[in-house]
Amino acid sequence: MSTNKITRLNPENIPAPVGNYSHVTIIPKNSDLYTFSGQIGIDNTGNIPENLSEQVVLTFKNIQQLLHSQNLSADNVIKVNIWATEEIDWEFFDAEWETLFGQKYPSMTIAYIKALGLPELKIEIEIWAAK
Repeated sequence: MSTNKITRLNPENIPAPVGNYSHVTIIPKNSDLYTFSGQIGIDNTGNIPENLSEQVVLTFKNIQQLLHSQNLSADNVIKVNIWATEEIDWEFFDAEWETLFGQKYPSMTIAYIKALGLPELKIEIEIWAAK
């Protein structure tokens, strides 16, 4: 195992992931750890679309811009926490997910909750990264 690259694993002794994520993400020693506030589906003018899938597109766009602002890429993401207030269209979501992450899936948690910080929000995604 490389000591200077993020390593993603799915141990054979536990059930396979039920989605596009890794059960284990190992952060190399002496890495810088980045924590980011949850990102939402808002555009640069403050508009929040009503549709969940449109919010997903903007949320991933904001995550990508946030990563670039710190000279990071999706390869640096080690953990993703997703909160949604309504059922996610997983076919649509997974296409956006793979556009950002490709086949190098970070560890991930998803929860359906009653509400987020603003009533119009339907999804919020928090990332952690290491470099």
